[in-house]
Amino acid sequence: MDAEGDHMASFRPRFRRLQGASVLVLLLVYIGAITVVQYQTSSGHLARWASFSLLAPLAAAGLLAFRQALVIAVVTFGAALTVYGFHVPNLSIGGRVTVLVSVALACLLSLLVTRIREDRERRVARLTVARERLTLLSDASSRIGSTLDVRRTADELTEVAVPRLADLVTVDLYDSVLRGEEPRTQRFPGPVTLRRVAQRSVLDGIPEVMLDIGESLEYPSESPHGRAVAASGEYRARVLDAEAVADWFARDPERAERVREYGVHSGVVVPLRARGATLGVAMFVRHRRPEDFDQADLLLAEEIGARAAVCLDNARRYTHERSTSLTLQRSLLPRGRPDLAAVEVASRYLPADSMAGVGGDWFDVIPLSGARVALVVGDVVGHGLHASATMGRLRATVRTLADIDLPPDELLTHLDDVVIRMRGENEQPDDWPEEPGGPGEPGGVVTPETGATCLYAVYDPVSRICALARAGHPAPALVRPDGAVEMIDLPAGPPLGLGGLPFESVEITLPEGSVLALYTDGLLESYRQDLDQGLAELSQLLARPAASLDATCDMVLKSLVDEHHTDDIALLLARTRALSPAQVSTWEVPAEPTAVGRARELAARQLTSWGLEDAVFTTELVVSELVTNAIRHAGGPIQLRVIRERGVICEVSDGSSTSPHLRRARAYDENGRGLFIVAHLAQRWGSRQSSTGKTIWAEVPEEPDDFPGVAGVPAL
Repeated sequence: MDAEGDHMASFRPRFRRLQGASVLVLLLVYIGAITVVQYQTSSGHLARWASFSLLAPLAAAGLLAFRQALVIAVVTFGAALTVYGFHVPNLSIGGRVTVLVSVALACLLSLLVTRIREDRERRVARLTVARERLTLLSDASSRIGSTLDVRRTADELTEVAVPRLADLVTVDLYDSVLRGEEPRTQRFPGPVTLRRVAQRSVLDGIPEVMLDIGESLEYPSESPHGRAVAASGEYRARVLDAEAVADWFARDPERAERVREYGVHSGVVVPLRARGATLGVAMFVRHRRPEDFDQADLLLAEEIGARAAVCLDNARRYTHERSTSLTLQRSLLPRGRPDLAAVEVASRYLPADSMAGVGGDWFDVIPLSGARVALVVGDVVGHGLHASATMGRLRATVRTLADIDLPPDELLTHLDDVVIRMRGENEQPDDWPEEPGGPGEPGGVVTPETGATCLYAVYDPVSRICALARAGHPAPALVRPDGAVEMIDLPAGPPLGLGGLPFESVEITLPEGSVLALYTDGLLESYRQDLDQGLAELSQLLARPAASLDATCDMVLKSLVDEHHTDDIALLLARTRALSPAQVSTWEVPAEPTAVGRARELAARQLTSWGLEDAVFTTELVVSELVTNAIRHAGGPIQLRVIRERGVICEVSDGSSTSPHLRRARAYDENGRGLFIVAHLAQRWGSRQSSTGKTIWAEVPEEPDDFPGVAGVPAL
């Protein structure tokens, strides 16, 4: 309803009073005119003119209020009594009595009809008001709380109440409620600081208020807002009178002046309280409607406020859960951008719209041995804390499995077993104690389904071979250096958690400068009805030239993602690099003890050619121990490979599949110290299996100050 319509609504009662007064005057004039005519009429025609005296009270019965009808009745009977009782001498007594009795009966009938009509109108008005209030309550139940957004819920409260209950409604909340934190439950003295979250008025621009949305104000303890929150659960909604706001207005003359300027004459303050805690205060004000708030209005405002408070608390609790989930989600995702020789990466993560809740999408970039890198993208079923926690567990599992250098298909098989075990852990036994809150409420017991999809890729910058496998996840896109885009033909595999079905990996050779695009299905959410169209659109976007991978990420998200997307989105772009032949040296080593010295010499010569003289001594020790272990415990064929990549990577491959184990040698043992020395000298070391045996590797820093275990070497 606009301001003009509200003004007309407030003018209606005055118009009715003016209309009634006009009708009263017209009827009085009519009675006077009839009386004058009757005075001047001959006695033979008086009886006929007497019937005109009956019209005024009968008209009053249908048009006027009871008091006005009573005036018409008294005046009509008085005029008839004067004319027919005293003025006409020739009229018979029977005629006089007949006329006067008729007029008296008409007046009495008029009053009776008026009384019946007014009683009926009052009953209809009460029923109409009751129906309107029930309709308002029904609308409040259906319209307030349509979202889980605190600000939107507060705004819905004002939409429902203006103008049907009040001319102005304001909603002030604690800042802690907006952050999703627990509101205060204990009583506390002194002023309170509340933030204006929503306000609405029948006047354009809401000129009556002194506070804009988003601003906060410290309300003194003697103000209605201060009293409403200071008394905690003891304070109920109440109608404000002059005494209730006198002290407040005395301290705030500007507010008092504005109240007088806009004719504010009645108000109701309602504490917004839910589950024993006060969230804030809602204030209902009338300045255009002439009626003051009565007890029924007070109860109605209190009921609307109570329903709104529950919805606000639900939104607050959801905000808290979403914030917690988002914090957990972001804490588990990679921070910063890894500086790797194998790939250049850019990534984006967008949580789902607030209505849907945070999901379990994740991505990761994991450095592997031999300058290789693992790229991971996954998606956990569901939303909320459970999905975020599950995502964290799966990400940690993937990192652990990647650290032992499992091939992609084997890694997904192990990850599938983990998801199956997690699903078993989530199954709630019949005798499991139920947590407070009950099922379906925040804090209650829930047993969500556990499942996930995952794509795992390993890229080797030496061979430029990328091995990939996926478990029910969208296939990655490949952008070749010439701009051609293709979806990699990769066996889909079952989603994680089904068990029993194998995963297949594919190896492809990537030209240097190729871009791998890994993503979750939320990226193509808008194209679920036509996935081929979505993939075509994604391919076109990836093919466009861009200044950087970050620019490509932004362009893809801007073009494909709606403002209110209901699923998380993870996007990972990786541009491949290749190590030049000058950065890698490989030698075949005979399986005989005399080859150890030759291996040390070859490694030292290569490091000298790279200008890494400071790392020669340490590298010689590492190479000596690794080659010696291979000759003594594994046998041929043995291969030594040295890679320069932010340091020196030494790799010794042999034909045995037995993994090495670090142990402490006793004082008089003649062997068992090789891996112990390597562990002290290398930044990282480990082993990985291959189809022909195993490889033991160690990473040696370039500068002597970076050697982690040099201080301990003399003690060996």
